[in-house]
Amino acid sequence: MKHLLVFIFALTLTACARNKPIVDTKGIDPVAYEQDLAECQQYAAQVDTGGKAAGGAVAGAVVGGAMGAVINGSKGARTGAGVGAIGSTAKGAARGAREQQQVVKNCLRGRGYKVLN
Repeated sequence: MKHLLVFIFALTLTACARNKPIVDTKGIDPVAYEQDLAECQQYAAQVDTGGKAAGGAVAGAVVGGAMGAVINGSKGARTGAGVGAIGSTAKGAARGAREQQQVVKNCLRGRGYKVLN
């Protein structure tokens, strides 16, 4: 489980760096844009994606464990907790990645760029 959280956290960090927003570059200095983009991505890195993933794991484990216990007793509770934790960890990490992308877009818009997506 711990390794899964680390993997998902690393994946969301790289997602922010890979997914550059689409910007109307007409009349834009490309060097200045790349510098602004890098600075905006640094702001986005402050989003606590690991916390969102971990929070999702805890919530998913609780709900999955409860559902599993109702359906199949203590064995089902353990299985349900594991399944719920994995699924909710991924959802929490995805939420963090979306928030990072939004921070980059908002930052670029604030600097006067026309963000198209």
